[in-house]
Amino acid sequence: MTYQIKDMPHQAPTALVEKAARAETATIGHRRQLGFVDRRVQGIAPGRIAGTAVTLALPGQDSTLLHHVIQFLRPGDVLVIDRLGDDRHACLGGGVAVAIKATGCAGVILDGPATDRSEILDEGLPLWCRGFAPITTRIYDIGGAFNVDVSCGGAVAHPGDLVIADESGVLIMPADDCEDDLDWALSKQASEPGSHENMRTGERLGDRSGASAKVLSRLDQS
Repeated sequence: MTYQIKDMPHQAPTALVEKAARAETATIGHRRQLGFVDRRVQGIAPGRIAGTAVTLALPGQDSTLLHHVIQFLRPGDVLVIDRLGDDRHACLGGGVAVAIKATGCAGVILDGPATDRSEILDEGLPLWCRGFAPITTRIYDIGGAFNVDVSCGGAVAHPGDLVIADESGVLIMPADDCEDDLDWALSKQASEPGSHENMRTGERLGDRSGASAKVLSRLDQS
C-alpha cells in the first residue's frame, strides 16, 4: 500500500452546520434511510457535534498517515477514520487527542477502538468510536489515503459531507442534499414538547400516530 493524499474539501456552509448542530440524529432517522453509521460507533461522552467530513483510510497496525495529516485539520472539520476492517488496534489515544484538539477540529468518528479514555475525556476531544483497546498502532509506514471516499460503520463518507454525531449515533449526509431533512427534523423537534404534554394529559399514542386506526381497520376486516 502507498500513500494517497488529496486536497482538503470545501467546508459546509456555516448556516448549514449551525442548523445541523441543532438537529438530532434520531429525529432525522424518522425520515432518512441512508448515511447512518453502525450503532456500535458511540460517543464516549454526552454531546453533539456537526461539521464537514475530512476522511482517512488507515490500515490496521499503522498510524503513520494519521500523525501526518493532523496538521491539515481545520476548525469545523470532523475527522472520519475508516480502519479498513481492523477492530483490534487503537490508533487514537491521549497524545493523538491532544494534537487533534489543538487544531480546532470539531471531533472524530473512528470506525474502530481508541485507547486512553480518561486522557481523551480530560482533553475534551469529542470522539465516537467502537470502544477501547490496549493494543495500539505504530509508525510502520504502511500507507493509507486521505480525503478519499471511505466506509465508516457501513456508511459511505465523501470528503465534504455533513456529519452529525450525538448521543444516539452518527449520521453522514451529502451537504447539498440534507437541508430538507434538517428543516423537517427541527420542525418535528419544535412540536414535541406540546405533543408530549398532550399525552401526559390523556391523549393516546396510538391515536396520535395513527397506529390504533390501522390495527382497528385490520381487525374489522378479519
